[in-house]
Amino acid sequence: MTPALLTRAVCALFLFSAPLAAEGIMVDDAYIRSSTAKSTSGAAFMVVMNHSGADERLIGASSDVADKVELHSHTSDDNGVMRMGEIEGGVAIAADDMHAFKRGGDHLMFMGLKGPLEQGAMVPVTLEFEKAGAVEIEVMVDQDRKPNHGKMKHDHGDMDHTG
Repeated sequence: MTPALLTRAVCALFLFSAPLAAEGIMVDDAYIRSSTAKSTSGAAFMVVMNHSGADERLIGASSDVADKVELHSHTSDDNGVMRMGEIEGGVAIAADDMHAFKRGGDHLMFMGLKGPLEQGAMVPVTLEFEKAGAVEIEVMVDQDRKPNHGKMKHDHGDMDHTG
């Protein structure tokens, strides 16, 4: 492994494992993936924690790697058919609570990718909150990530969640 590659791997590991925080908002375990190398869309998953002391709402997202980023959810219709669509009005996150954007559920949908999402790359993403405003994060491309079916524990009170 070259020194430059080793440095990049160590930096990526640090960013991947350390929660990102701004204005009482923390983002943990963030990753993005596309279905194929030639995909024009991709999805990001993460846990957004609200330690601001007030109810908050994630109202949008953007990134320079895609034409558009939307908050999406999977829902089941009356016939049991799963459908994906934009979440109207954003995602509420109560004070001292969290919201998991996970595979098969809510996620950030990147549409009109401007290039391939390459394994290990860091993607700049701006999350837009109703009160906190713009929160800049970097999300690692991890094409191999499997859903985490166990519990994740955080050092922020009793916030446990399943991924």
